[in-house]
Amino acid sequence: MEINERGFSSKALEDFELIDKAVLELDQQAYAMLMKRYKKAVYFMILKMIRDTDDAEDLTMEAFAKAFKNLHKFKKDYTFSTWLFRIATNNTIDFIRKKKLKTMSLNTSMTDDGGNSVTIDVEDDDNNPQDEFIRSQRIEMVRIFVDKLPAKYRKLVELRYFDELSYEEIAQELDKPLGTVKAQLHRSRELLYEIASGKEDHI
Repeated sequence: MEINERGFSSKALEDFELIDKAVLELDQQAYAMLMKRYKKAVYFMILKMIRDTDDAEDLTMEAFAKAFKNLHKFKKDYTFSTWLFRIATNNTIDFIRKKKLKTMSLNTSMTDDGGNSVTIDVEDDDNNPQDEFIRSQRIEMVRIFVDKLPAKYRKLVELRYFDELSYEEIAQELDKPLGTVKAQLHRSRELLYEIASGKEDHI
């Protein structure tokens, strides 16, 4: 068989089987197994890139949501882990760029050069077509799971992922202590993982 001839490990071949089950048979356990196998590794890889546990958890969840949404496009030219890590890395790089752009945007707004409008503000504007595309993709992929969350957590996740508010802004919006918001968002992510793994009956 061509796939075996390429020297894939037994783990990689098992991944291919799980992907076939997930895509062709819509087997929720197959998704759960793939997540269980790689969740820690993806999380620690992202954490090395950004050094922030809250953001690393967010980005890990996004990487799996994006991978599962595009699983039908996966070709067995290389291992699933290679493909997943590439998705996670690209998503994290986008996040870092966006964060830097926002910081630069704030700085240049404060030091406005002789009253002219600052170009970087335009680049960081919500109407940027590329940003809009990324945002709509993110909303679409997270929405798969979010609708099944209890109302209390759904609101938090919507503010974080759809409205893209910071933890501080969410705390202000909901009039809750920052620690509570962080703890509840952490729980929301755990529930999202459970839903993605087909365990929503326990919620």
